[in-house]
Amino acid sequence: MRERQRFVLLFGVFVAAYFLPVSHPRFASGVLEAFAMLHEYAREHVLFCLVPALFIAGAIASFLSSQAVLRFLGPESKKWAAYGVGAVSGAVLAVCSCTVLPLFGGIYKRGAGLGPAIAFLYSGPAINVLAIILTARVLGWEIGLARALGAVLFSVVIGLIMAFLFRHEEGERLRGLAAGDLPPGRRSLGQTVLYFLVLVLILIFADWGKPVAEAGFWYAVYRAKWYLVGFLLLVLALMLKKWFVKEELQLWLDSTWDFTKRIIPLLFLGVLIAGFLMGRPGTDAGVVPARYIAGTVGGNGLAANLIASVAGALMYFATLTEIPIVQGLLGAGMGKGPALALLLAGPALSLPNMLVINGFLGPKKTLTYVGLVVIMATLTGTIFGALSA
Repeated sequence: MRERQRFVLLFGVFVAAYFLPVSHPRFASGVLEAFAMLHEYAREHVLFCLVPALFIAGAIASFLSSQAVLRFLGPESKKWAAYGVGAVSGAVLAVCSCTVLPLFGGIYKRGAGLGPAIAFLYSGPAINVLAIILTARVLGWEIGLARALGAVLFSVVIGLIMAFLFRHEEGERLRGLAAGDLPPGRRSLGQTVLYFLVLVLILIFADWGKPVAEAGFWYAVYRAKWYLVGFLLLVLALMLKKWFVKEELQLWLDSTWDFTKRIIPLLFLGVLIAGFLMGRPGTDAGVVPARYIAGTVGGNGLAANLIASVAGALMYFATLTEIPIVQGLLGAGMGKGPALALLLAGPALSLPNMLVINGFLGPKKTLTYVGLVVIMATLTGTIFGALSA
């Protein structure tokens, strides 16, 4: 049976290679766009977004006990507290759909319930305070308010549905966590909190994007961010020297490397595929022409909202880039409902994001999560479009 599967796979690769439309301009531009998007992703998102997130995930897996995670995010904790912590902590980080993945993997591995972990996974990219403010300023207060309310509601509702659908499987997973927990640490609770706080602040400031307006508080933080990161790195170095032993640092590096080798290859593969199919945001160089998408999202019908949700779920948006893209689509005739649907599905999902989530949750839970996001974004966009018509 295994040899037959290998033969079918090889035959499929041969047929695909034989009929590749290499002479078609759209195919050639799609290939170039795939590598251009990977180049852009590597230069702008890996070192200052993904690497700090991987170290935080390694720290969670190495130094945060399952009991502590279960107390606040586990299935036996109070639902309002667990989902509140999941949604708020994700919103505070305000990272993109790929940067949130190591953090999600870290808390899920240490014992967070599926529902609160999913709330965290969705809220990190979706409930970005600066993005919501800019959405209201650029696209109108109605879309900005609808995005804010929809994102908060989505993170909790989708988490609750996922927890209910997979409650039996999650029970089996969580029962085995306490037995393999970490030995008692040599740091106080206050020292552990400060250590994680410094790591999170490094991620926040290193990932701080340039605001549209070159004035005000957000721009002042942007101008000072590398001074802040340098100071925090110095503080972190002192913490590591005073509070940690060599064996603990090696454990942290090993855990970080474990997340890295699981996540980075899938992310890069996903970025290549997304770039090939859709092109970089704001370009029309992918295999799927942007005019086809723009031409199908006019009006506020159910089909237009569904297409906008699916297209947003497949594309990769760096933080804040979705706003000018949606602004351009609105100018090209996109309805307000599909615009909201894309804003609710796009930042929280992407093709690279889906590949990595599948590595943590498996295909059944991943497809359910993606389906819930797309369905809820579609329905919300349809309702909003009808109300704003």
